[in-house]
Amino acid sequence: MNAVFGVIFHFIGGFASGSFYVPYKKVKGWSWESMWILGGLFSWIIVPPIAAILTIPNFLEIIRDTNNSILGYTFLFGLLWGIGGLTYGLGVRYLGVSLGSSIILGLSMVFGSLMPSIYYFFNRTEGKHGIDYFFTTHSGICILIGLLVCVLGVFLCGKAGVSKEKHLSALSAESKSDYNFGLGIVVAIISGILSACFNFGIEAGKPMADVANTLWKTSNPNQGEFLYQNNVTYIVILWGGFVTNFLWCLYLLFKNRTFGDYTKSDVPKAKNFLLCAIAGTTWYLQFFFYGMGESRLGNGASSWILHMAFIILISNAWGVVLKEWKGVDRSTYRSIIGGIVTIIISICIVGFAKTLEN
Repeated sequence: MNAVFGVIFHFIGGFASGSFYVPYKKVKGWSWESMWILGGLFSWIIVPPIAAILTIPNFLEIIRDTNNSILGYTFLFGLLWGIGGLTYGLGVRYLGVSLGSSIILGLSMVFGSLMPSIYYFFNRTEGKHGIDYFFTTHSGICILIGLLVCVLGVFLCGKAGVSKEKHLSALSAESKSDYNFGLGIVVAIISGILSACFNFGIEAGKPMADVANTLWKTSNPNQGEFLYQNNVTYIVILWGGFVTNFLWCLYLLFKNRTFGDYTKSDVPKAKNFLLCAIAGTTWYLQFFFYGMGESRLGNGASSWILHMAFIILISNAWGVVLKEWKGVDRSTYRSIIGGIVTIIISICIVGFAKTLEN
């Protein structure tokens, strides 16, 4: 049952992440940097401490008592992930929700799932799998197959994106104004690699989660692992992410002279603010539920692959719903649908792999 609940929690988290950008697309009259930093305040500064207070009341004490080296590495990975996060927004802007998310999250899935296992191969740690796990155990081989199948799904989505560019003249004026495959693909590659640093940050900050888990299990014996143990680690990771995004958006606000967006009289300010708040809060919920899924499946490759796969799946589904593929030929449409179906198959394979461990 742990595997089943773990997959369900990862689906909810993936749905939140795959859906968070949708409210941003409804913001009117504001620049990208204006809405991104406002939503980010909810994602990185406001909502995470609220979630931590509700689930780990003494989280500040845990952070205060943590070794500075652990805090430093966790914060550093947050900084690097922050670059991936802000370029994610640009990638989605230039490539669309479905294609942008597919490429970025596909790369993040591969790097985020395999790089920690390479580290643990040379630095053996109890409860962690080295890269050899994927070649010497039935469960590991099954997870690797699921990863490869998901990469195939990402390839099909990318193929559809290239074909989409050829049919750009058939797209809506709004899509055409932002769509830029050349610039978007460069941004997406950078974002995909650095976005994997969030998983590295979770690994680096695991001692904080372990303290929260131990305290909870002491008060709640024989009730399994603490569902919300990672909420304390997220605080430090997201501090790093906030610094990167805040500095970049501040630069853009000065460069583009868009500070005035918040005082424009001809835009729906209250509605824009609410949409950004919803987007930012929804974004954070992905990791809130990721932590719950990780507590059931373990913070290994399977958790990260499932998380990324569900995000890619939901993002592409939104792309279809939002008619980002309207006007393309049947071959292109079949590619995007084929990519979605392939990713669903990969999710089933990875989910099944966890049952082989028991």
